[in-house]
Amino acid sequence: MPGRYEVTVAGGEQVRAFIPAPLPPRPPLNLEGDLLRSLEAAGLALGRLEGANQRLEPTLLVYSYVRKEAVLSSRIEGTQSSLSDLLLFELDQAPGVPRDDAAEVSRYVAAMDHGLKRLAENFPLSNRLIRELHGVLLSTGRGASKDPGEFRRSQNWIGGTRPGDAVFVPPPHLAVPDCMGDLERFLHAEDDGLPILVRAGLAHVQFETIHPFLDGNGRVGRLLITLLLCEAGVLSQPMLYLSVYFKRHRDRYYELLDRVRQTGDWEAWLAFFLQGVQETAENAAATARRLTERFAADRERLATEGRKAGSALRVHEALQERPILSIPETSRRTRLAFPTVSAAMRLLETAGLVREITGFSRNRVYVYSEYLRILNEGVEGE
Repeated sequence: MPGRYEVTVAGGEQVRAFIPAPLPPRPPLNLEGDLLRSLEAAGLALGRLEGANQRLEPTLLVYSYVRKEAVLSSRIEGTQSSLSDLLLFELDQAPGVPRDDAAEVSRYVAAMDHGLKRLAENFPLSNRLIRELHGVLLSTGRGASKDPGEFRRSQNWIGGTRPGDAVFVPPPHLAVPDCMGDLERFLHAEDDGLPILVRAGLAHVQFETIHPFLDGNGRVGRLLITLLLCEAGVLSQPMLYLSVYFKRHRDRYYELLDRVRQTGDWEAWLAFFLQGVQETAENAAATARRLTERFAADRERLATEGRKAGSALRVHEALQERPILSIPETSRRTRLAFPTVSAAMRLLETAGLVREITGFSRNRVYVYSEYLRILNEGVEGE
C-alpha cells in the first residue's frame, strides 16, 4: 500500500490527510524491461555530462549554472527574477530589477552552496541538513515568518483555498517527525540494492508528499535530488537540475505524484523521472560543449591583438567565471589596474564579445553576451 489516510481537523473542518508508507515501496519495484533501459540511458547521459564538465574547467560553469537553476526553481514558486537580474543583484548593480525576487533567488543559491559545503565536510544528507537548507532558504523575505529551519507544527495543504477543498493534504504535523525519520533512514540505507538514481526519484516524491515545511517545500525537494547525486559521487559538480523539465511537464509531474499516492505506481513516476534525468544531462553536456567551443574561439580572436592581448585575455578569463562584471570587480579579480581593465573591456566590446548594459558613463557593467545567451536557453520564456 502507498500509504494511509488519517482524519484530522484543519481550519475548523475535518480533512483526510495522507500518510505515506515508508520507503522502499512494497511490493518491491519492477526494475526490468523499459524501466531498466531508461535507468541505463540516464546513467550514460550522466557519464557524458561528467566528461563534458572535465573538458570545460567545471568551476567556470558551476557559478552560472547553479544560478540558472536558482532562477528556474524559484520561478516555479512564482518569482519573476531573470538570470541577468540575479547576476546584477549580486553585483549590487540592479536598478529597476525586482529586488525582492532577486533576493529570494539569491537565497536559493546560498542554500545550495550551504548544502554542497556541508557535504564536502562529510556531513551526511540528513534531516538536520535538510532543515539547515530550509533555514538558509527562508532566512529573510517572504518566507521568514514560516518557521525557517523547522518542521511545521500545523496542517498545510496543496491547491484549493482551504484544507476542505485542497487537491492534496499532507500528513498531520504530529506525523511529520516520524515520516521524515523514515525518509532519513531510507537515504542512508545500503542494503536495499537500489541504484542511486532510483533512490533520488523515490526520495523526491516522498519528500513532496510529506511536505514537512510551511513554505519552501518545492525548492528544497528539488535541491534534494542534486545533493543526493553529489553525495553519492554520481556528480562531481552540481550540474544536473530538473526544474526546467518539471516546469515544462508540470501537469504530468503532478499527475504522477498523485498516481503514486493513490495506487502506488512508482514505476510510471520513475520512467518520467529518469527521462528527465537523461534529457537534462544531455542538455547540460551540450551547453558545456558549446561553451568550451565559444571560449576557445574568443581566446583565439583576442590572441591576435598584439600587446593588448595579455590583459584582454585575463579579462576574458574573469568573464568566463562571472558573465556579468563591473570594471571595479574585474580589476579586483584580475589584479589589473582600473585603466587597463577599462581598455581591455573596450577591446572586447569592439570585438563583439561583450556589451555595456547600464548606459552610464561611470560604474559601467559589461555582459559576456554569447555566454549569457547560451545560459539563458531554457530560462527566458520558461
